[in-house]
Amino acid sequence: MVRRTDTRQRMLDTAADLFQTQGYHATGLTQLTTAGGAPKGSLYFHFPGGKEQLAAEAVRLSGERTGALLEAILRDAPDAATAIDRAVDALANFLTESDFQRGCPLATVALDAAAASEPIREACVDGYASWHGIIADHLAGNGLPAERADELATVVLATIEGGLLLSRTRRDVAPLRAVATHLHATLEREFS
Repeated sequence: MVRRTDTRQRMLDTAADLFQTQGYHATGLTQLTTAGGAPKGSLYFHFPGGKEQLAAEAVRLSGERTGALLEAILRDAPDAATAIDRAVDALANFLTESDFQRGCPLATVALDAAAASEPIREACVDGYASWHGIIADHLAGNGLPAERADELATVVLATIEGGLLLSRTRRDVAPLRAVATHLHATLEREFS
């Protein structure tokens, strides 16, 4: 027998994937339960707030997973420029391996549903804030003053997000690679 927590987690994992690739509005309740291998009634059993609650929790899960990956990449890099290069390489690999279906795990939902749903918007804000904090902490840990690290983390995050969007739209990682080259040069100047 499948445990309740297994079904709930499976639904979250499925929702995170579907929302990332299709967006919130293009993903239906039947698709969520079928792809998650769950009976239709289980959605409201595990997520009394319905699709909106499931989406907010799935976005939080995606944000946490990406944050953990980002922390690992940055922690193992010898310097900030190399760290960002490696992060962009990982994102470019995710894009190509998914045939350009999986860009940023938050962006599709943020653009699709955050304006109409406060719980989803808050989950997106928290995810982006977490990633921003991870980058800012890394930059500060490498010697930048906290205020400058915070500003530069915003530039890094926004630039990578834009590169991901353009790459996914064009089905070509060239924009993401161009962003990486620019960020590498910027970070080398900052730390020289």
